[in-house]
Amino acid sequence: MSLSESTTNLASRLTALAQRLGLSGRVARMVFERSRTLQLPFQPLPATADSIWWLAGPPLQRLVNLPRDALSGPVQEDKAEARAVLMRVVEQEQLSFSNFDLRRIDGLCSPPPETGGMFSTFEEFAATQTCRSVRIISYKDFLKTISTALPRFLAGEPIELCQASWYGERLFWASEQYGEPFACAIAYARLRGLEVNLPAQLTRYRLSQYGLAELKQHYHVLAMPVQAWSDPAFMGLLLDNHLPYARLSLLRNPGAPEFLLLPKASAEANALGEGLRLAGAPDVIAHLEQLHKRTAG
Repeated sequence: MSLSESTTNLASRLTALAQRLGLSGRVARMVFERSRTLQLPFQPLPATADSIWWLAGPPLQRLVNLPRDALSGPVQEDKAEARAVLMRVVEQEQLSFSNFDLRRIDGLCSPPPETGGMFSTFEEFAATQTCRSVRIISYKDFLKTISTALPRFLAGEPIELCQASWYGERLFWASEQYGEPFACAIAYARLRGLEVNLPAQLTRYRLSQYGLAELKQHYHVLAMPVQAWSDPAFMGLLLDNHLPYARLSLLRNPGAPEFLLLPKASAEANALGEGLRLAGAPDVIAHLEQLHKRTAG
């Protein structure tokens, strides 16, 4: 087969794909053809790490109470509709325990130390240089250390915990302070077989199968690199054709991708979504569906 024949066959297949996807309008076809050839530094979405740090994974729990100004875009109605659908992707459940064994906790919501470290247990973290200043060699030391993290420990004040399906069964202490003494105290209690029980309030988050299906029905959700918003070719397709869209800055880390939501009800926005996927933009919904299947199983 000659190069010209190969090119013709490829063009025919892309045309058939465009027709199948409903991208047969002139503007939609143009958007599709141009977007699929965009050269942007797309990066795959990271897998959720097996870590004691709550902040090491995607902060999907923020979708539950997504602020009204969390999304940006040219049309208020588009942002409001996207926000309403996104808020149904994650479900929240509150549980109460009258007598919870703190030794079951193996995660922290406090910021990781500057030295980093993707530790999978409190024992690993307690053995690091960061925790060397926390010295526990007796029960008295244990009480002093855990009371540093939980000043009302001896009074039996309830502890706040959180759990997310994308982290599996791992339980996290909800406080954003005193991660080192808490981790060291729990590791010591497990080592010595100490019973450490308190009342507890648990907030449990999980991905919703129905919320994901609704999002997939109505939107393309793509992870766009920060460079995309200064790329003339991409921004020209987005703005010159007056496409409806919404942007969501969800991930915390500097340089992390933003999520671009393109409504499938718009032929041109749908064309841009299909073209960007062919260009290499990671499909956020597919990533979340895989995560849901893994954790639901």
